[in-house]
Amino acid sequence: MLDHVFADAIGALRASLELAMLERQVVEERFTTDALLGDTRWETSYSIPGEGHPPRVQADMTLQWPTWSQTAYRSWLLSGELADVPAIEAEVVLRAQLLAEHPNPADLLSVLPHESPKMGRNILVRGTGLTVETIYGDDLSHPEYALEVSYWGSLELHSDVLADGNLLDEMFKAAGSWISGTLISLSDSVQRSF
Repeated sequence: MLDHVFADAIGALRASLELAMLERQVVEERFTTDALLGDTRWETSYSIPGEGHPPRVQADMTLQWPTWSQTAYRSWLLSGELADVPAIEAEVVLRAQLLAEHPNPADLLSVLPHESPKMGRNILVRGTGLTVETIYGDDLSHPEYALEVSYWGSLELHSDVLADGNLLDEMFKAAGSWISGTLISLSDSVQRSF
C-alpha cells in the first residue's frame, strides 16, 4: 500500500463521495504521472445513483499533486519544518448531458453555489462562466445539448494536516455532500430538458 499524503487525500475524497451515496464511474478513473514534469494527477467521475450510462448529470474531479508540492512534502518529511506549504490543485466539473433542449445558462447559474463549503482552510470557487455544447448525430437533426460548470482551487496542506491523516478526512468531509447536493440541484434545474 502506498503511504503518501496524496494517496491519503484521494482516499479521503473517495470516502466522502461514497458516504454521500454517489456512484463511481469506474471506467472514468485515471491515475497518471507526467514523466517530464513530475506532476501526479488523479481523475474520477461520480454520479447520482440510477443515472444510467452515460449518466445525465455527473461530477468529474481532478486532484493534482505538483512537483513543487512533492518537493515541499519531502523537505517536511526530512526536516519536520515547512518552508513552503504543499498544496493539491483541485477541480470539480459538474456536467449535465443528453439534454433535448438548449439550457438557459442564467437559470442554471442561479441554482449553483459560487463556492464550495470550507475544506480545511480552503474553498473551491466557481469559474467565471458556463459551457454549453451542441452535439449533432450523423443526420444533423435532433441535436443534444450538454453543459459544464467548474470549480477550482488549491487545497493547502499545513503541517498539522501532514502530521495527522485524520485531518485529511475532516478536510474532505463536506465535499461529498456538497457535490451530491449540487448535482441534485443541477438535475432538478435541467429536468425539463432531458
